[in-house]
Amino acid sequence: MAGRAPSSEHARRGATAIVEALRARGHVAYFAGGCVRDELLGLSPSDYDVATDATPDRVREIWPKSDLVGACFGVVLVKQRVEEAWVVVEVATFRSDGAYTDARRPDSVRFSTPEADAARRDFTINALFMDPSRSPSEVAGRRVSGAVIDFVGGVADLEARLLRAVGEPAMRLAEDHLRALRGVRLAARLGFELEGATAAAISRDAQGLRGVSRERIGDESRRMLAHPSRGRAMTLVRDLGLERPVLGDASVTLAPDRLRPGLVLEALAPGASATVAMGAWALDLGVGLAEAEIERGARLLRDALCLSNEERDEVRHALHGARRLTGEWATMGVARRKRLAAGPAARAGLELVRAIRPELADGIAAEIRGLEATPGGIAPEPLLTGDDLVAAGWEPGPRFKGVLDGVYDAQLEGRITTRDAAMELARSLGVYK
Repeated sequence: MAGRAPSSEHARRGATAIVEALRARGHVAYFAGGCVRDELLGLSPSDYDVATDATPDRVREIWPKSDLVGACFGVVLVKQRVEEAWVVVEVATFRSDGAYTDARRPDSVRFSTPEADAARRDFTINALFMDPSRSPSEVAGRRVSGAVIDFVGGVADLEARLLRAVGEPAMRLAEDHLRALRGVRLAARLGFELEGATAAAISRDAQGLRGVSRERIGDESRRMLAHPSRGRAMTLVRDLGLERPVLGDASVTLAPDRLRPGLVLEALAPGASATVAMGAWALDLGVGLAEAEIERGARLLRDALCLSNEERDEVRHALHGARRLTGEWATMGVARRKRLAAGPAARAGLELVRAIRPELADGIAAEIRGLEATPGGIAPEPLLTGDDLVAAGWEPGPRFKGVLDGVYDAQLEGRITTRDAAMELARSLGVYK
């Protein structure tokens, strides 16, 4: 029987049990990375990682059913049951990295010490460890359940709300150029400032992103656009010179005279989806709401961020919805309004309209609520279908769809309310004898 989804508390307890089991067998083991950072900031980590001096073989000896997912990097997934929930914890051996000749992964690693493990990480606030088995302590003005181990000045940077590269910034970025975008995302999400030398290195390294795969750039961009800090994130992307490398070849189609840096993204509701945010970003990049412009913007983002067809279509729906709501809604009749309101473009489009013309969006939303309150709502089951007409002896033809559309429009407008009335209207249209 499947257990329930683990909470942050379940995840912490599962990771603590692993740390205690390793320590009981004579090993050093700590919480590591983002979970420590988030606890110190008062956030609830979604998962916990453990770093240890135990080798992967030793970890698998202790937990025989664990999964070795990164043999060359010393990473093992250990599954723990906490009450009715299953928790999966990544357990990694302390290591130091060799050269990064592919600018993504180290050519070699060697198992090492906690100090060396901290020194090879990307940013100081991600290079902290915590020993949950020791007495609670106060760090960065917050009481935490354990002792923090800091080899790189991460606690001071947390207190100063600074995002700083570990060691030499240029070296950290050269190891993996995607760290430039990751740093922007983290600074925006946490509301931190980029430390001066780190920001300068990101700007100097901007062109390095052109060597990063579109898939990886797309994944990082999605994460930025899906978070309420999306406006600040994309402003940093632009200010640090990352925008054109992120957009790649598609950036040559931008219209500099129409750029609206961050305005629409900043105004989006916090819960907007990543694809709606992509539509907002397209508007900020100068893409207009004419139909050809919308298609251009959708292609630009598809190519730049390696979007799936579904994601591309969601971006198009948002932009087309905004176009129709701002340009056509006022002149639409009841049937056309209901058809639009029931489709995939209206909700996403309304989110964009609310960001650029909030008063208009409020009025349209009120009118949609009024339509929803009418008998049958905005998308009632059709009173008459093609099967009904075929059963009545009518043969489908070029104008068959027009009859059904006309009948459904009448239903949406409340002019007919029964199947008999629908059939009578179909006959009155004069298409069939």
